[in-house]
Amino acid sequence: MSFIMSVIVGIIQGLTEFLPVSSSGHLVLFQHFLGVQGSKDITFEIFLHLGTVLAVLVFFRKTIWDLIAALFHWKGNVSSSNHRHNRLIIVYLIMATIMTAMVYTFFGDPIKLMFSDPLLVAIMLILTGVIVFVSDLVKDSGIPAFSMGFWRSILIGLAQSFAMIPGISRSGSTISMALASGIRRRDAAQFSFLLSIPAIIGANLVSLSDLVRLDPAMLTKYLGGFVAAFVSGYLVIAALLALIQRSKLKYFAFYCWLIAGAAIVKLVLL
Repeated sequence: MSFIMSVIVGIIQGLTEFLPVSSSGHLVLFQHFLGVQGSKDITFEIFLHLGTVLAVLVFFRKTIWDLIAALFHWKGNVSSSNHRHNRLIIVYLIMATIMTAMVYTFFGDPIKLMFSDPLLVAIMLILTGVIVFVSDLVKDSGIPAFSMGFWRSILIGLAQSFAMIPGISRSGSTISMALASGIRRRDAAQFSFLLSIPAIIGANLVSLSDLVRLDPAMLTKYLGGFVAAFVSGYLVIAALLALIQRSKLKYFAFYCWLIAGAAIVKLVLL
C-alpha cells in the first residue's frame, strides 16, 4: 500500500466511523462488487481505529476531563452538583457498554456470518436510512444525559448491539434511540460519541498485541493513515453535532437508500 492510499483509506475510515451510514455495510458491499479482499494488515487497521478514537478524545477533551475529575470530588461544594451529574453519566456509559458486550458474547458468532451476505447488508442499509430519517422527526424532549436513568442507558446499549449487524449504523442507531427515549439532541449525540470509545477499543483489544510486530518500514504509511483518520473523524464529529441539532440527518437516509437500492438492483436483477 502506498502512502497516498493509506491516507485515502484513513480519510474513509474517519468519515464512515461516525457518519450514520454504516462503515461495515460499505465495506461488505465494496469488497463484494469490486472483488477486493479486506486488509490483512491488522496493525494498519489498529492505527486507523486509534486515529478515530483520538478524534473523540480530543474533541470532547473538556467533557472527558470533567467526567474523570468527578470521580475524585465527592465533597459538597459549589461544583458538587456537576460532579454528581458527571458520575451518573459515567454509570450510564458503563451500563450501555456492558449491555453491548453481553449481546456480543451471545450473538457475536452469528452476526459475523452476516458479513458474507451482501443482500442482507443492503436491506440493513435501508433500515439504517429509516432509523436516521425518523430521528429527524423526533421532537427534542430536553432530558439531559445525566437524567436518562437505567432503562434508557440499557436501550442505547441495545441499539449499539444492533449496530454490530453490517449495514446498521452505530452512530445512527444509538443517537436515534437516545432521541426516541427523550434525551435532548446535543446530549444524545455526545453520549453516542463517548460510547464509541470503549466500543472501538473493545473491538480491537484482541488485536492490540499485533502492535509489537510493527514493521518499522511501514511506520510512515501507518502514521499517514492514523493522521488522516484522526483529522477526518474530528471534522465529522463537529459537522454531525451541528446537523443533529438542526434535524438534518435525513440527508444520510437518502444516501443509504440510494446505495442500498443500487446494490439490490445489482444483486437481484442484474
